[in-house]
Amino acid sequence: MNIARLKIFSLCISTLCLAVMVLSSGKVTAAEKTATDKTASDKSAKPNVLFIAVDDLNDWIGCLHGHPQVKTPHLDALARRGVVFTNAHCQAPLCNPSRTSIMLGMRPSTTGVYGLAPMFRTVDELKDRVTLPQTFTSAGYFTATTGKIYHGKVGGKNLEAQEFNDWITPTKHTRPAKPFATLPKQHPAMDWGPYPLKDEDHQDYHVADAGISALGKIPADKPFFIAIGFHVPHVPCYAPQKWFDLYPLNELQAPIMLPDDRADTPLFSWFLHWKLPEPRLSVLLSRNEFMPMVRGYLASTSFMDAQVGRVLEALKATGRDDNTIVVVWSDHGWHLGEKEISGKNTLWERSTRVPLIFAGPGIALNKECATPAELLDLYPTLTELCGLKAPADLEGHSLVPQLKDPQTKRPWPAMTSHNQGNHTIRTERWRYIKYADGSEELYDHQTDPNEWHNIAKYEEYQDVIADLSNWLPKIDKAPVPNSAHRILYYDPQTKVANWEGLDIDPDELEK
Repeated sequence: MNIARLKIFSLCISTLCLAVMVLSSGKVTAAEKTATDKTASDKSAKPNVLFIAVDDLNDWIGCLHGHPQVKTPHLDALARRGVVFTNAHCQAPLCNPSRTSIMLGMRPSTTGVYGLAPMFRTVDELKDRVTLPQTFTSAGYFTATTGKIYHGKVGGKNLEAQEFNDWITPTKHTRPAKPFATLPKQHPAMDWGPYPLKDEDHQDYHVADAGISALGKIPADKPFFIAIGFHVPHVPCYAPQKWFDLYPLNELQAPIMLPDDRADTPLFSWFLHWKLPEPRLSVLLSRNEFMPMVRGYLASTSFMDAQVGRVLEALKATGRDDNTIVVVWSDHGWHLGEKEISGKNTLWERSTRVPLIFAGPGIALNKECATPAELLDLYPTLTELCGLKAPADLEGHSLVPQLKDPQTKRPWPAMTSHNQGNHTIRTERWRYIKYADGSEELYDHQTDPNEWHNIAKYEEYQDVIADLSNWLPKIDKAPVPNSAHRILYYDPQTKVANWEGLDIDPDELEK
């Protein structure tokens, strides 16, 4: 009898334990299901995009090793979170045509927009073109912009509303009572020095504030595309004193330059930047302004980097950073004495090479990609990453394969144009330049990374030139109506070049 009772008791205990296990198992499964559902939802949600532009920033950032003393901790940290393209190039070495190319997904040689004017919405064949931000806005994204993304306005409130849901205008900058630089032709932009007193008074601090404000406006049920455009290190290179203190003048290293570097370049190379406010190297040296300009460029770059850091911290505070693609780009590079000039408006490496950094979901970590990339690739890359339909005739190519595996090669070189007939082709090894008058330059980056030796005239490189010439644009439009500022024409019949409405007299060359 006791044995029988013991068996019954054991059976009851076993049944109870089994029931507890089943119930417990059921609770775990439900919890796991909730977590799984959330994970699936997060993965199915369209990625957000934080689109950060910087004006006139060349490779003087830490992760590109452009200057040994530069301090850009926030951009460098972002690069460690993603992929930095070490051979990325703009499509035009000037603000308006470069930004037009990025936003429309078309080359300057296709749009005919080469100068600081006109705005593309005033051009008949471009006025209805669907832009990159428009694609995100029409796809249901919350879109906002602040700072310098376009070069100027797109044409009134109605057109603005098609581009972005929200346009946030930051406080404009003020100027010091008198310029810091002493130059023979004093242009208001050609200046560099410690101004204003506090970070909070600088224009780009207000741009960062406006970007942070936009991040605070994001609807909970929508993905977002937020574009933020910083102004420095575009001249005037202003930043508060503490940023200049990072670069004591007596310890500052000058850029690497070759004396008389233009001796083997065609005369036509001067025509691309014939009469500009940016001073020649000779002027900077004669006025003892060269190293102060270098210092101002570095100081304003570090200040800009700090503002990027503020925006990235605000993104993290939203809790949506894990599903946000961050891309940082510059519209073109900048010369600081190389090739005997300052500024852009050339087809050399200092003017065309730009930072291009991606970080976010699906992007490799802490990698460099050396294959040529173009800013033109931003449009197809971002739409593919976000699963959006892009216009079928984009002229760039998606970088998604390189973002997943940076060792993936691309068959296309990078191409930059500056006015009709002037183009450069950049591969991993070569830079080839063809000017409107037929003159040429060729540089071998394996042996000449500073582009000091033009080897285009040598017979042994003619096959290389012939091969690279195949990439020159098949469409090469004349400047669109109302083109102005930095516009160069060349008449192959008369062999006369015309700069901003005046025929060029080579005897007036200012070196």
